[in-house]
Amino acid sequence: MRRLKATISYDGTLFAGYQVQPGERTVQSELETVLTKMHKGGKVKVTASGRTDARVHATGQVIHFDTPLTIPVDRYKKALNVQLPRDIRVLDVEEVAHDFHARYSVSGKRYRYIWNCEEVQSPFSRHYSTDTNGVKPDIEKMTAAAQYIIGTHDFSCFCAANTSVIDKVRTVHSLAFSWHGEELHMTIEGNGFLYNMVRIIAGTLWEVGIGKRKAWELELIIASLDRGNAGKTAPAYGLYLEKVFYKNEI
Repeated sequence: MRRLKATISYDGTLFAGYQVQPGERTVQSELETVLTKMHKGGKVKVTASGRTDARVHATGQVIHFDTPLTIPVDRYKKALNVQLPRDIRVLDVEEVAHDFHARYSVSGKRYRYIWNCEEVQSPFSRHYSTDTNGVKPDIEKMTAAAQYIIGTHDFSCFCAANTSVIDKVRTVHSLAFSWHGEELHMTIEGNGFLYNMVRIIAGTLWEVGIGKRKAWELELIIASLDRGNAGKTAPAYGLYLEKVFYKNEI
């Protein structure tokens, strides 16, 4: 058996999320359907670095799977892309050691969140950025607030209430904002993220940017460990899993 690692990209618009769900179209189910076909009906389990929710996109998700097939690695990408739907693309495939694990070997991740601040949002960007109806926030205030988030903290305040995770301590390495035309991008890197953590951070910092909160309030929100003190969860379709880091990459 060989273990293959693949970097994939997908448009989350028409998916119910990454993880297999009965009766739903998911990224994992599409991947496993194609791989099972390639293995003549033999079930192939795909493991990802983590799940993404419905309508969340990925430009650098990482998966692994085991295979007895002897297809050369450089041909695997084409073999998969020919059969996968167009809203999933395999960007790279490589053979890795058997102890590599797409989820448990992760050392960090980078996410990107995009707000579209045009006065009239193009209909072609509605699934790929959050429409602000022309509102442009103060990114200096958002950047000031972000400094309280960077570092190692118990991030219970930025975690969805229905999570089963007990240990909510994570480290955020960087958090920055930049304008790309009329789009505001937030990039965040860390050693791991809780359920909905990035979207709740985005929603809270947005409120700082439009004057609903003060930057210094972030320190109190984090210390409270209370989800109810943070802002609204930002919409899913503005979020992208951009890169997964392994070992010494972060």
